[in-house]
Parts: sequence; structure tokens; C-alpha cells
Amino acid sequence: MKLELKHSLSVKLLRVVLLSALIVGVVLSCAQIVYDAYKTRQAVASDAERILDMFRDPSTQAVYSLDREMGMQVIEGLFQDKAVRQASIGHPNETVLAEKSRELDVTPTRWLTDLILGQERSFTTQLVGRSPYSEYYGDLRITLDTATYGETFLTNSMIIFISGVLRALALGVVLYLVYHWLLTKPLSRIIEHLTTINPDRPSEHQLPLLKGHEKNELGVWVNTANQLLASIERNTTLRHEAESSLLRMAQYDFLTGLPNRLQLQKQLDKILVDSGKAQHRVAVLCVGLDDFKGINEQFSYQAGDQLLLALADRLRSHSGRLGALARLGGDQFALVQADIEQPYEAAELAQNILDDLEAPFAVDQQEIRLRATIGITLFPEDGDSTEKLLQKAEQTMTLAKTRSRNRYQFYIASVDSEMRRRRELEKDLREAMAREQFHLVYQPQISYRDHSVVGVEALIRWIHPEHGFVPPDLFIPLAEQNGTIIAIGEWVLDQACKQLREWHDQGFSDLRMAVNLSTVQLHHAELPRVVNNLLQIYRLPPRSLELEVTETGLMEDITTAAQHLLSLRRSGALIAIDDFGTGYSSLSYLKSLPLDKIKIDKSFVQDLLDDDDDATIVRAIIQLGKSLGMQVIAEGVETAEQEAYIISEGCHEGQGYFYSKPLPARELLVYLKQARRTHSEAL
Repeated sequence: MKLELKHSLSVKLLRVVLLSALIVGVVLSCAQIVYDAYKTRQAVASDAERILDMFRDPSTQAVYSLDREMGMQVIEGLFQDKAVRQASIGHPNETVLAEKSRELDVTPTRWLTDLILGQERSFTTQLVGRSPYSEYYGDLRITLDTATYGETFLTNSMIIFISGVLRALALGVVLYLVYHWLLTKPLSRIIEHLTTINPDRPSEHQLPLLKGHEKNELGVWVNTANQLLASIERNTTLRHEAESSLLRMAQYDFLTGLPNRLQLQKQLDKILVDSGKAQHRVAVLCVGLDDFKGINEQFSYQAGDQLLLALADRLRSHSGRLGALARLGGDQFALVQADIEQPYEAAELAQNILDDLEAPFAVDQQEIRLRATIGITLFPEDGDSTEKLLQKAEQTMTLAKTRSRNRYQFYIASVDSEMRRRRELEKDLREAMAREQFHLVYQPQISYRDHSVVGVEALIRWIHPEHGFVPPDLFIPLAEQNGTIIAIGEWVLDQACKQLREWHDQGFSDLRMAVNLSTVQLHHAELPRVVNNLLQIYRLPPRSLELEVTETGLMEDITTAAQHLLSLRRSGALIAIDDFGTGYSSLSYLKSLPLDKIKIDKSFVQDLLDDDDDATIVRAIIQLGKSLGMQVIAEGVETAEQEAYIISEGCHEGQGYFYSKPLPARELLVYLKQARRTHSEAL
């Protein structure tokens, strides 16, 4: 259909764009010039302060000792700056000790710059003795000629105005040509084909009808296209929710909305590069809450989450002094202070944060007080990379807690000596297996199809002869660092397969065993051979052994991990991705890996009934697993309400304290027998 010329989008765009571009260019250029004038005046004052600060101490010494020769040396030093027109040192009630002046610079533009900046500006600083007497000796006075500043200002102003107007006009012409050739003409052709598109299969969002465009090409396009977009929400909502949730998880912490560790590392990398070029210091502050676990136990995990949200808001109040702010995980936060000159600036920030925590937090009509310990590292003194600075800041914070809490501490060389206890634990770890200090416990996994026990997860425990129970999240990272994780992992696999064989022989032939693989194990070349041998030695049927790997472990070397996973699957093992939602894997990687099951991390299951974000994540992961043809299991199920929710969303399996805590093999056998009797009676 033909459009009247007066309704043509091209004609309207040409008029509006050129006029708007000209107005905007002039306004913005004038605003920039006004701002530049303000900055120039500020620069004069700043230079004066800098000069006064530089010569204050020698001036004080000269006037204190009444040394006229020294005073003249100070004055001559001041006159090395071309902007200094007049300077003097002396007491206002006495003869001037030393002074000097020179004529104002003669420039053709002074008549204008003097109106804006003033002909000259004078500044004075008092010359006072050292504490505790602080005796007043006199004044150091300087007068700055604004001519040099004025010439620079006028040059910049002309460039700003001319370039601003030209850029605006050029942009207006370009925008007009772009809109004419890339929008108006193509739309005229598209209109002829819109009526042939199936309205039930749209590929764009609902388009609004813009005011003023009802009769031009865009109006016709929108009216026709809207007929095709009615079913978009119905067909794509679930997919978009899943993708958006996963993308959000990759960069931000869902509880506080702050950047996570990965995003912080990217931000800090850039800050370090910029600060290195400018030769500025950077401070990294690791904030760890004191006894936050006790607060969770005393009040509730929900109250703990509210406290973390409130704490994040208080930390945001310092954003004007920060280059980055992130949540590292749990009760730890990181702050990056860029472009600082002296370490005391970082100390002031740390103390301000501690002072802010003095005010109690109001949660559920209760006042709760938080205390924190802060570890501080400095770039470049304590490290030249993001990894080193973050690691040392966390170490410093941890070690500071062992000495005295609710304070800040800078990283010092003695941090290494404080790690001796950690090395002693590493030494004991090397001998723990030979001394039979490890044992396995097993936690049941329940199928939601008929609420039967379909599997168990093997979990390692270390009972130290002196320290007692050592948590796995403490000694597993140590084992990964010193290399003992390979031997420990093979022992766990052997014991788990052996136990599974015994349970199969006792009549539980359909039972499945899940074993966690560490990142180091996953990338070890001998892993596929070890698993294949164990499956043959203990005559375990295919798909009876399930190997759980973490997202972060997969992402460290995706190529090697994918090869090993393929070999493990060919041996008959199932592959599950553990702690899903806490790492940074992408959909493309997830689709390409040989995975059978997704395991939802317990941190999301724990608060899904009270936290809409956690509920959205759980729902998105379940839908993602279904779309990829994978089984989905939720860990950390503790209540009937949690179980009901994940079942309603389509989760296949679950495990957690709602069913049973991890049990030794003998107690688990009793549990399996009882579960079988209960299941038979229910049928």
C-alpha cells in the first residue's frame, strides 16, 4: 500500500533528527564549557593547595629561625612555577621575612578569561610549629596568575563547542540515513509478507504502537505484527526463565545481588591494569563475619539471610570509595579500593565498616549485632595479580580471627608462619589412610515415583586422633593441593563399590551408589581405568555406579573432562553434575557433555519456600534437566513442604535429613530393610 508523502517516516525523521541534533549539540557543548570553567577554577585552587603543602615545612623552618636567606630560597623555589606571580613569608604584625613578585602575563585573551577565572587568585596557609605546642609563626602567601589556565580553557572551549556541534549534526545525518535505508525501506517490503506469517509461531516480542506513527510504515508494521505475537509468552516463558536464571547465576549472587567471585575477579583484573599504568595503589579488603554460624543457629537461617542482605546494603553505602564490591560466598564479602595513595586510606575504610556494624540490625522485631574481621592486602606490595591479592586477603582475615576478632589487619610476612598448623594437618592427612582413620557413611536417595530408596551417596569421614572429626570441606581441599586426593579418591571408590556389592548380594540388587569426584580426580589420566577395573572386580552391573562432578571442576579443563566422562560412561557409570547452580557452566557446555543427572545444590532447596529467587532457580533447573533429558535430584531436603514443592515442579529424586542423615553401612542396611517393608506395606 502507498503512503502519502506527509505521512512518510523518512521526511519526519529528517526534520526531527537534524533539528534535535543541532539543539542537543549546542546545549551539551555549552554545558561542557560551563563545567570546564568550573573544573579550571578548581584546578587553580588545587594547584595552590599543592604548592602550599609542598613549601609549608621549609617556610615554617625559615620563619621560625628568622632565616631570610632560607626564606628567599623558598620564594625562589615557588617561582619555578610559572603560575606564581607573587609570594611572601612572614608574620602579619612584623616585617616580611621574604617576598617576590612579577608582572602579570600579557595575553590577547585576558579580557575574557579574567571575567571567568579572575585576573589573579591569592591563597594563604598558616605556618605552625609541631605538636604539642602548635605555635603560630606566620603565613605563607602566594598569588597565582590565571593567564595560563585561561588560554588552555579557551582552547578547550572552542574545540568542545565546534566538535560538539559538528558531531551532533554528523550523527543526525548518519541516523537519518541509517533509519531510511535500514528501517523505512525494508519495512515497506516486509508489510507485503506479514500476512503470510503463521500467527501461532512468532519470533519477536509484543510490539507497542508508538504515538505519532499510526499512519506511517511503522504503524502498519506494528498492527500486522501484533497479530503474530499473541502466543509468545505461552511458548517461551519457561525457556527464558531458565536461561535468564543461569546467566544471572554466572555473574551475581542471588541473595544479595552483588557480583560473585568470578565477576569480582574480572573487575579486579581491569582495576589492577589501570592502577599499574597510573602507578596507584589498590587495596583489597576481605570482610568475614564473626560467629555468623552461631547467629544462624540462635535465630534461623532465614534471619541469617536477612542479615546478609542488610549487611550488603550497608557495604553499598561505601560505594563512592570503592572500585568493586562482591560477595565471595557464605559470610564473606570483598571490597576493592582503587587509586589510593597511602595504606591509611584502606585502614580508614576498614574502620568505617567496623563502625557501621556497631549499629544493630532489625530482623523480625529483634535487634541483632554483627561483628566482622577484615583482612587487607595492597597492590603492588602484597601481590601483582588478582588471585594473589584475594588469596592473601582471605588468609589474613582468617588468621586475624584466631588472634582477636572485630578488627582489621593488613597482610604481613608472618602469615606464612601462621599456616604451620595447616601444614601439620596436611602431614597428618598423608598418613591418615595408612592409619585407617577414614571411613564412609551413606545417605539414602529417594525416588519420587514410588518413594522407594533407589540409591545412596557415599561420604568420607576423617576422625583425627587428636582433633576428632575433621570436616571434609577442610581436608578435601588440602588433599587436592598436596596430591593425596588421588589415593584417597581411589580408596573411596573401592570401598563404595565393595559395599555396594555386599548390598546387592543381600538382596538390594537395584541399589545405586553415588560417589563424589574431586576436580583433581576428574582430570587424572588413570581415572577411567580405575573405575572400569573396580566395576569388573566387584561385578557391578551397568548404571549402578554414579559419579558426581562439580560445575567448577568441569569448567577448569572442559576438553579433558569431556574425554574422561565419555570413557567413564563407556565403562557403565552414570555421570551427575553436583552442586548445580553454584558454578558458571554455560548451556552450550552443558548440552555437549555426557551427563545423566543434575543435582540441585542444597543452598537453593533450603530457602525455596521463603525466597522467590531460590524457588525460581530450582524451577529453572528442573525444567532445564527435563529439556535436556536428564534426571534431576535435589539435595538438602529437610521438610515435607520442600519435598512437596520440588515434586510438584517435576523433580525425580531427593536426599536430605528429611529422609535420613548419613549412616554407617550397618545402620544403613537396617534402614534399607525397614524402607523395603514400609514400601511393601504401602503397595
